[in-house]
Amino acid sequence: MDWDKLRIFHAVADAGSLTHAGDTLHLSQSAVSRQIRALEESLNTTLFHRHARGLILTEQGELLFEATNAMIKRLDTAAARIRDSEEEVFGELRVTTTTGFGTLWLAPRLSALYAKYPNLKIDLILDERVLDLPMREADVAIRMKEPSQADLIRRRLMNIRMRLYATEEYLSERGVPEQLEDLAAHRLICQHAGAFQVQAGANLVQELMAHDIPSTLTVNNYFGVLQAVLSSLGVGVLPDYLTEDFPNLKRVLPQIESTEVPVFLAYPEELRQSKRVTAFRDFVADEIIAHRRKLREETP
Repeated sequence: MDWDKLRIFHAVADAGSLTHAGDTLHLSQSAVSRQIRALEESLNTTLFHRHARGLILTEQGELLFEATNAMIKRLDTAAARIRDSEEEVFGELRVTTTTGFGTLWLAPRLSALYAKYPNLKIDLILDERVLDLPMREADVAIRMKEPSQADLIRRRLMNIRMRLYATEEYLSERGVPEQLEDLAAHRLICQHAGAFQVQAGANLVQELMAHDIPSTLTVNNYFGVLQAVLSSLGVGVLPDYLTEDFPNLKRVLPQIESTEVPVFLAYPEELRQSKRVTAFRDFVADEIIAHRRKLREETP
């Protein structure tokens, strides 16, 4: 099959529109339409259902789009490896992690990476879904559990726990709870037990909610929980990696915490030699070491 026609088909399938695909490819709508028609004739099939709202792939079109999607990703991988043969670290690196970790821990530290590699382009994908690294949905992942996908290089970064925190202002006004039963006099701020989160966090929330706590605020991510706690709305369930960056947070009921949650960095085996991946991996490792050192210094 003619690669130019496949490339145009892929752009149309991705955009769902001849006009939008033409804009992307710098071709006229009529030129794009002719190429699609020629491809359909060569395959003796219909690839798109055409209607007023745009184009929808037929079953045959879906099969071809799967193939072109895989081809595009393989080509992107090859291009990345060719670029990585240069000495300089540059180009796009797609990093995926959870909303909480990416927003509250990783993003505030990226200035150090950009200072060292100013031509690096980070595409930070904050998503609770586990993206498919071998299929190049992302280049590098930082997840709160060991990845199960095959052909991945894994590195355990650290362990975290979910604990209870409140601001100094809140505790001085409302008092410091000394035992679990004392939480009945406070507002509990946490993710809902059924929200997408690490199981250890969900288990801790379930345990706390089993007690008689009349006032609660549930949020669907840790960023929202943190903002509510920093606003002195109550006592919140938060990951312990926040204590370094938010010194106003004070731990409450230190005997209560979740089980350990491992944090892993992973990337495809085929990116083992990638200078961008190596630069990011080393940066994260250095930040983890600095994070641990600071926590040790702050521990009485």
